[in-house]
Amino acid sequence: MSDGATLERATRREAPGPDLPPTLRRNAPLVPTDTSAGRALAAVIAILTFLAALCAGGAEIVASSAAQWQGSVAQEVTIQIRPGPGRDTDADVAKAAALAAATPGIATTRPFTKAESERLLEPWLGSGLDLGDLPVPRLITVRLAGTPDLGALRQRLAEALPGVASLDDHALWLSRLSTMANTVVGVGVAVVALVLLATGLAVTFATRGAMAGNREVVEVLHFVGADADFIAREFQRRFFRLGLRGGAIGAVAALAVIGAGGALARLWRAGPAGDELEALFGGFAIGWRGYASVVLIGVIASIVTAVVSRLTVRRFLD
Repeated sequence: MSDGATLERATRREAPGPDLPPTLRRNAPLVPTDTSAGRALAAVIAILTFLAALCAGGAEIVASSAAQWQGSVAQEVTIQIRPGPGRDTDADVAKAAALAAATPGIATTRPFTKAESERLLEPWLGSGLDLGDLPVPRLITVRLAGTPDLGALRQRLAEALPGVASLDDHALWLSRLSTMANTVVGVGVAVVALVLLATGLAVTFATRGAMAGNREVVEVLHFVGADADFIAREFQRRFFRLGLRGGAIGAVAALAVIGAGGALARLWRAGPAGDELEALFGGFAIGWRGYASVVLIGVIASIVTAVVSRLTVRRFLD
């Protein structure tokens, strides 16, 4: 009797049983990440992070270039001498330059010759024109060494050369340049925020799909005593890894594109196109602040993924 029972138990142990579903196997993760849905979500996060990082890098390039432009423009002012009938324009230019040089805080003055002043009109009028009969204004560039009293200089020029000399401190251009730079930076920040919002929405749908696919497992965990915090932590951990992977791939790709752009700008610097690019974007470098912004966006994308997944799970369970 005992031998028969022993044989029956041995046969029962040796008989192959049905395979358990993957989600119910021992030591299997609650939310598998090595799935087509997980890889697709990581790819979406990588693409969104790449776009957000490019926007942040572009905004940083514009901001740094605008700061350089503002610094260069703010260090110079321009005196304009208008020719008049019966006036010696060269004498008026020399008198205005002497008044500027005598002002404290002025480093250097450089009067433009008549030919140089006419050459400044070539981009608009073309070359080869005879401008000798036209009253082309003469310019004097004044380099600042400190913070001179430009109001007093403007007053002295108006008294010495009334209706002839005028001082332009480029305040209007500086204001427009600052507005343009701030607008570009604001648009970049808005685009980054929208991309992170899109990342959160994608993670929300992916989390709901994962919860629906693991509904039986979640119910069993509830039955054996697992609370909502435990389940939410499992989902948060898995989706954080997905977000970290996608964020890292997107950030590295953005850094590679920015680095390639800088290398191309250096290759083109020898020609006219390179001069134009350098004048607009400087050295096409984002600096340490730009690199930190790109890395930070990758980290924020992973954090957003983890937080959104946890909140979605808690709302689903509640």
